[in-house]
Amino acid sequence: MNSPAHIDLSAYETQEEAARSPRRSHRRNSTIGVIALIIVAGLGWKVFSGNKADAAPIPPAIVQTAQPLTREVTEWNDYVGRFAPSRTVEVRPRVSGAVTQILFRDGDFVRQGQPLFVVDTRPYRAALAEAQAEVASARSAVALAKSNYARVNGLTGDEAVAGSEIDQLRARVQAAAAGLAGAQARVTQRALDLEFATVRAPISGRVSDRRIDVGNLVSGENGAQATLLTTINAVDPIYFNFDASEALFLQTQRQRQGKSAPGNVQVRLQDETDYRWNGKLDFTDNGLDARSGTIRVRALVPNPSGFLTPGMFGNMRLADGGKVRAMLVPDEAVQADQARKVVLTVAKDNTVVAKPVQIGPLVNGLRVIQSGLSPNDRVVISNIQGAITGAKVDPRPGHIVPAKISPASQPGSGSSLAAQATLD
Repeated sequence: MNSPAHIDLSAYETQEEAARSPRRSHRRNSTIGVIALIIVAGLGWKVFSGNKADAAPIPPAIVQTAQPLTREVTEWNDYVGRFAPSRTVEVRPRVSGAVTQILFRDGDFVRQGQPLFVVDTRPYRAALAEAQAEVASARSAVALAKSNYARVNGLTGDEAVAGSEIDQLRARVQAAAAGLAGAQARVTQRALDLEFATVRAPISGRVSDRRIDVGNLVSGENGAQATLLTTINAVDPIYFNFDASEALFLQTQRQRQGKSAPGNVQVRLQDETDYRWNGKLDFTDNGLDARSGTIRVRALVPNPSGFLTPGMFGNMRLADGGKVRAMLVPDEAVQADQARKVVLTVAKDNTVVAKPVQIGPLVNGLRVIQSGLSPNDRVVISNIQGAITGAKVDPRPGHIVPAKISPASQPGSGSSLAAQATLD
């Protein structure tokens, strides 16, 4: 018998590979075509987009420019201080006795010479009457001595008396005259004691509360150790005391060299927004405190209504620099460039130029430029972020206008720029 039939599988494999080969070739050709199409499209986009960019360049940034605003400003230095009475008096009696009357209410405004307390006057009236009687007696003694002296002084001949007796009579006249003078002095003293029994206000001002009630005994002995009755503070005008740093003191001194010091001050209270209290410098101490590096300064502020009270705190500004002609730009136009301040300006060819500047105080939203700018510079005041140093811009004319804000609401300008300013 014949063996089982042998099947040749290689023929089948050859046929299958032949069938798959056209399909693989077709897919490979399709992939190559797609890649070629992408490359052509990319090259075309680059060529056409590059030509379009070259044909339409980016336009320059549009900015507003204006020349610095030139105005007269008054520069101020800020301080914090406290009000104090211009005069303070402790009211004490000059005689002793029982208090019989109190003629004021605690906290009243009193005028100089106004009666405040009354000490029992009866002992002093009696002492005055006694002194007046002694004056009358002394006058009689003077009259008698003068009569005796006149009687013997004109005698002559046998009626004449010895010279020694005449001298004695003359001495009696002089002694009687001296006794009269002493009696009159005692009357004056007793009259003063009676007057001092009514304690009067030595100055005008606001009186404190009474320290003694009616019926208490007070002592007028030992001068300043006498019984304290009350105190009076003079508040019109009133003092404003503050301490100035050595740096600000030196700045003030240098600014005053060759100039008359204005010394004008303005004060606002803690709950006020405007500087409504005006005064003038009254006193500067003769030396700086070595421990704190400050100097004590005082201003005198009129207070006719008595509203200002000793002990109040206040913010004060002092016109140390006086009026100056200054250039001002918007505060946002001043940029920080590391440790310096710069202002962007536009040159004649419309190129942005950064100029370093020295800045001053802030006034009505505008920053004082002390140096670094000229009045003819075109300062960039809008779209400042779009202005790049060295780049071209499209400048448009603008205007610098001060903001209408209260000086008290202006933001602080730092420890090195503690000054403020106001437009005149």
